[in-house]
Amino acid sequence: MSEQTDVIVVGAGLSGLVAATEIADAGKRVILVDQEGEQSIGGQAFWSFGGLFLVDSPEQRRLGIKDSFDLAMQDWIGTAGFDRDEDFWPRQWAEAYVAFAAGEKRDWLRAMGHRIFPVVGWAERGGYDAMGHGNSVPRFHVTWGTGPGIVEPFERRAREAARSGRLIFRFRHRVDALSITNGVVDGVSGAILEPDNVERGKSSSRNVVGEFSLKAQAVIVAAGGIGGNHELVRQNWPKRLGEPPKFMISGVPEHVDGRMIGITEKTGARLINRDRMWHYVEGIQNWNPIWPRHGIRILPGPSSMWFDATGTRLPAPLFPGSDTLGQLKYIMSTGYDYSWFILTQSIIKKEFALSGSEQNPDLTGKSWRMTIKRATNKGAPAPVEAFKSHGVDFIVRDKLDELVAAMNKLAGNDLLRCDEVRMQIEARDREIANSYVKDAQVMNIHNARRYIGDKLIRTASPHRILDPAHGPLIAVKLNILTRKTLGGFETDLDSRVFGAEGSVIPGLYAVGEAAGFGGGGVHGYRSLEGTFLGGCLFSGRNAGRAAAKAVG
Repeated sequence: MSEQTDVIVVGAGLSGLVAATEIADAGKRVILVDQEGEQSIGGQAFWSFGGLFLVDSPEQRRLGIKDSFDLAMQDWIGTAGFDRDEDFWPRQWAEAYVAFAAGEKRDWLRAMGHRIFPVVGWAERGGYDAMGHGNSVPRFHVTWGTGPGIVEPFERRAREAARSGRLIFRFRHRVDALSITNGVVDGVSGAILEPDNVERGKSSSRNVVGEFSLKAQAVIVAAGGIGGNHELVRQNWPKRLGEPPKFMISGVPEHVDGRMIGITEKTGARLINRDRMWHYVEGIQNWNPIWPRHGIRILPGPSSMWFDATGTRLPAPLFPGSDTLGQLKYIMSTGYDYSWFILTQSIIKKEFALSGSEQNPDLTGKSWRMTIKRATNKGAPAPVEAFKSHGVDFIVRDKLDELVAAMNKLAGNDLLRCDEVRMQIEARDREIANSYVKDAQVMNIHNARRYIGDKLIRTASPHRILDPAHGPLIAVKLNILTRKTLGGFETDLDSRVFGAEGSVIPGLYAVGEAAGFGGGGVHGYRSLEGTFLGGCLFSGRNAGRAAAKAVG
């Protein structure tokens, strides 16, 4: 006999937790299934920096930032670049999501105990025109508590629902198939994996100890993307971004492999925009890895000089923090899959942050005392200094010729010529004497420092790179870091999945990354950042509420 419930949710990441708790709060019964152990609840959201895209928030207004739904929508459309017939539902999701971000999102989270760090970050700044890619104003709101802080309210709600009997956890249950009866998705089946108390994020055992079958009136797929499966990333790599990288590192654990996407597609679910993806170009190899090929992304301020593998400075406006996919396209066009930052100790001290909850113990641990030290310490934050000391991608030298020689040695070639690198740095350094310049990156630095948040904690005072007083010199080899799938299953605003023939598949829903964070690709080609967690929240909430109504 199969175990019966009202709704099954596949995946205990953030979107799955949100969907499951909405269903339980509506008085329905839900089973939450995940192939990993209980220690991995929250999925990729746990590892995140906890950034949330909010519009016209109290935090923005306190900092003098003037934002609005219209400005945010202009930025979203200019960034997304919707241009396909299948972008109909993604565009509907975009409008609904921006309205959510400008409306009840913050209050809804706050009522559950969620709190926000008061300084708003400015990610994906663009640099083209007003209708092009990028955030016109700072909108990146960091969760106080980072990733664990965004997971906690929903994990708490889920455990409360479990105690009341409305929610049942089924960890170490790997779904191998969806069941369909008379055209309606009505259950899942698969293998029970042996218990494994491996540390969160590490690869767990795949030894099978049993089988299971579950029946329900609806199934919600919340199983994430493909970032841990480099073969699948390369298979879906778009020609517009050049050839896929030969070497990549992973921003997500190995089990984020797209397996459940393939299983769901076999039921006839329509997968769209699979060539749209979001990978970072500022990846560094983790000196203390948790999962295979574990990489960390540098969240850079605007001042580091950026060179391609041949020693040519990246063109405007491809500055740090401006246009992730523009940078990726340029880097891959060089014929190499890496690039370089060159900077100073003064820059790394103020401008380098590392993505990930485990790399930000001050914010994750909600310690104001530790957080204040970001602005007052003589050195960079301790995790950054640890990478500078132990990371294989970091080089520290007092003289430029020694730095460039070490860069060539690390890359295993002689592509960099010190005289050419020096010429570009000295030309940039001559622009620093005045507050008005023609160097677009230096203009960008001055613009950043007009924003109080950047001036306080994210942008170093303008100075010459070759000024010994700001040394030593630092070079960082930057790798391609896999992260997010922007395409996914096409869904309506209730997260119901469409079939290949264009009609909704009864009983089937998809949320989070599996649904392209809504509609099959709410971001279009590019992201404004802070929108991945938000897409999990919004799509999970919509699906949970819709499924609870649908099951009667």
